[in-house]
Amino acid sequence: MLAVEGLAAQYGRAQILEGVTLGVEEGEVVVLLGRNGAGKSTTMKAIMGLVRPSAGRVRFRGQEIAGREPFEIARLGLGYVPEDRRIFGELTVLENLEVGRRPAPPGMTPWTPERLFALFPSLAEMRRRPGARMSGGEQQMLTIARTLMGNPRMILLDEPSEGLAPVVVERMAETIGALKREGLSILLSEQNLHFAGVVADRATIIEKGRIRWSGTMPALRAAPEVREQYLSV
Repeated sequence: MLAVEGLAAQYGRAQILEGVTLGVEEGEVVVLLGRNGAGKSTTMKAIMGLVRPSAGRVRFRGQEIAGREPFEIARLGLGYVPEDRRIFGELTVLENLEVGRRPAPPGMTPWTPERLFALFPSLAEMRRRPGARMSGGEQQMLTIARTLMGNPRMILLDEPSEGLAPVVVERMAETIGALKREGLSILLSEQNLHFAGVVADRATIIEKGRIRWSGTMPALRAAPEVREQYLSV
């Protein structure tokens, strides 16, 4: 579904990513783990075209997307849920969903507000509430729902559990599980190792812009030295 090879990116003269390589199979959940400033969000933005790569290849469903504009990448079926949410505060939940609407590709059951309300029951209860009057967890759910209205085949989730209460993080894990059962491929960036262990099939660890380890979640749980070196605070 997604293949990233030798990806490099920089902000001005500061090199942020160096030779990042990772992949996501169809229907798989892969987590990109790392401390603050490790390069997780920049990796997501470089894949999505929000940061222009200086080197490397990014292929989505067999098509080269490195260097394309974000709207072109989105039209190919790759959705992006940013860490800072970016909902429209003056628009209602329903209006925010309509902003994200795009036709579904052939053979795919389209996401509709009613399908999304079944996935996010709390949003159904506030469908006419302005986004600015929602909690952080509710806004995060709305951001994911709005992205799904674009009917993507895969989504990039940047720090979905960041700043959320434990009960909301638990609901987020249930949501990701439900999306996986729908056949959606997911790449998420995270610092919360427990959350990642619940939702992900495989993990890739990034540190100082370089990939340091990749493997299954059971293999990561069995490698305390890896967790201590790259993930402990």
